[in-house]
Amino acid sequence: MRADQVIIRPVLSEKTNALREESKYVFQVDARVNKIQVMEAVRELFKVTPVRCNISTVKSKPRRVRYKSGRTATWKKAVVKLAPGETIDVFEGA
Repeated sequence: MRADQVIIRPVLSEKTNALREESKYVFQVDARVNKIQVMEAVRELFKVTPVRCNISTVKSKPRRVRYKSGRTATWKKAVVKLAPGETIDVFEGA
């Protein structure tokens, strides 16, 4: 699987912005990948050195639109910690 297929999108929220101060970045990743594939994709796409990667599955939540009830999709989240002093410029607005 190519690096651009592994990482789907960055997750931007107040909590992930606070994690960036600790040099941790959060991504939505493909459901079939593992930690090693995520770390290689981050290394290739952003030219940084990942130190650690934690992956969790975000379960679906019930949602309702008018009279129809349904669920959101289940997705996989990866928290990647970078080496000290490294940042991803796309997140920093450079």
